[in-house]
Amino acid sequence: MGTIRPSYIKNLVNRLLDKYSGEWTTDFEDNKKKVELYTNIESKKIRNRVAGYISRKMRPQPSKQ
Repeated sequence: MGTIRPSYIKNLVNRLLDKYSGEWTTDFEDNKKKVELYTNIESKKIRNRVAGYISRKMRPQPSKQ
């Protein structure tokens, strides 16, 4: 079972992915710096959750057969 993320994290990630579509990678550390640059999130915990979810969404999805 995976981690259940709050809807405000998902909404923020979707907006960031739409607005800065070519900027994100699968690297958590790189995404963490970009989240800090593009948002005004002051909480380290929330910033890390957003960066982690972006990294997760950028991974290629396994094909279902």
